[in-house]
Amino acid sequence: QVQLVESGGGLVQTGGSLRLSCAASGRTINSYAMAWFRQAPGKEREFVAATSWNGRSTYYADSVKGRFTMSRDNAKNTVYLQMNSLKPEDTAVYYCATRRATAPLQTESDYNYWGQGTQVTVSS
Repeated sequence: QVQLVESGGGLVQTGGSLRLSCAASGRTINSYAMAWFRQAPGKEREFVAATSWNGRSTYYADSVKGRFTMSRDNAKNTVYLQMNSLKPEDTAVYYCATRRATAPLQTESDYNYWGQGTQVTVSS
């Protein structure tokens, strides 16, 4: 069993930056793919970014490409999402997820464990 805890969310102005963290416990995640998803009010949860077990393959949603960077530190059992040039449409609850496999996928149903989420609010 893996427990995931996100942190780093908050309120930021348009154009600002935030860095989200996701700390895993229960077992090591160094052989698991990791991902970030988000859910805005009234919308379905959507894919943001995913990275392979070693961080060498990372994929992003078109809406965040060039602005967000996902990284991982397997020694710390933690993944990060650096978010720059934030826009009001980035406002959402951001969730960290992991799957019991090495390849990063972009579909919710492929992930086995989820965090509770952290709120990101971007003001205009």
